[in-house]
Amino acid sequence: MADEHHNHRHHQGHRDQSDRDEQGHRDEQGHRDQGHQDEQGDRDEQGSRDAQGGNGHAGHHGHHDHPGHTDLDWAVMAPQLEAQAELFAPLYERAMAWLAKEVTEPGLIVDAGSGPGVVSCLFAETFPGARVVAVDSSEPLLERARARAARLGVADRFATVAGELPEALGELEYPADLLWASNSLHHLGDQRAALAAFAERLAPGGTLALLEGGLPARFLPRDIGIGRPGLQERIDAVQADWFARMRAELPGSVAVTEDWPALLTAAGLKHTGTRSFLLDLPAPVADRGRSYVVASLTWLREALEDGLDAEDSATLDRLLDPEDEASVHRRNDLFVLKAHTVYTAVRTS
Repeated sequence: MADEHHNHRHHQGHRDQSDRDEQGHRDEQGHRDQGHQDEQGDRDEQGSRDAQGGNGHAGHHGHHDHPGHTDLDWAVMAPQLEAQAELFAPLYERAMAWLAKEVTEPGLIVDAGSGPGVVSCLFAETFPGARVVAVDSSEPLLERARARAARLGVADRFATVAGELPEALGELEYPADLLWASNSLHHLGDQRAALAAFAERLAPGGTLALLEGGLPARFLPRDIGIGRPGLQERIDAVQADWFARMRAELPGSVAVTEDWPALLTAAGLKHTGTRSFLLDLPAPVADRGRSYVVASLTWLREALEDGLDAEDSATLDRLLDPEDEASVHRRNDLFVLKAHTVYTAVRTS
């Protein structure tokens, strides 16, 4: 997230604009929160209007933030993935508004690692002249994506491709004007080779938008009144170790310095921009945000069990116990704060 902020043409300008955008976003949220709504309050009736999250991972939007997803039943997990994606819809919408300044009239948009299609359908709404193709390894999730597109009235320009990335991109009928890869690249063993494959599927002048990294999610104050202060920071450290093992154990894993602008350049593309987008749901978070926190901590508790010490495990158990007054089910100091970073690069020839 660092070098690109020093190298590209949006450097200071986009930071200043980002600060203004996020401050305005927080101000709007504060106003909504007075009515006991979260940032998504106006969208609660629009759950079917939003689309995605899905993207999370090798990909399915929305679940890549959680470890241990490789053995999941995606048909069972789909509602949770959709709910998470819908919660993050304002973040994705701001990212798309930023992309629209570079990609003005795309003919084909490809969502590489689409999951249940929440983000894919947001692309269809943001770019009404574009055809959107959702690519994912899970047919049950793609089935939900097609159903969502039909509900939203965009099925006539929405298609799906089932298969593993990046090979499944070979089934595209023609090159993409915009290829969106949200938290899917880091689930591929050779990230450099995968980026080259992504670049090959771009039309001349086409843009690759890569969502990777950002800042870890925060849900709770540093001192929550139970256990040792700093619980989430310690969880971050354990999760980082898990992530490193996950990467090392992927088939064909190749270690690479994750300098995304440099890797995009090595793939034959011209790096054009980097920007981070914030989801900021202040305390006390509404029910949708609370459900997201419960799901996130449940995943972490199960997947990182061997890496947590006994005291932190016990604290997580209390946080997840609906009968405990200190649990995230009942706390008034619960919030959601999460940043995602998007890197863009263009095929110049």
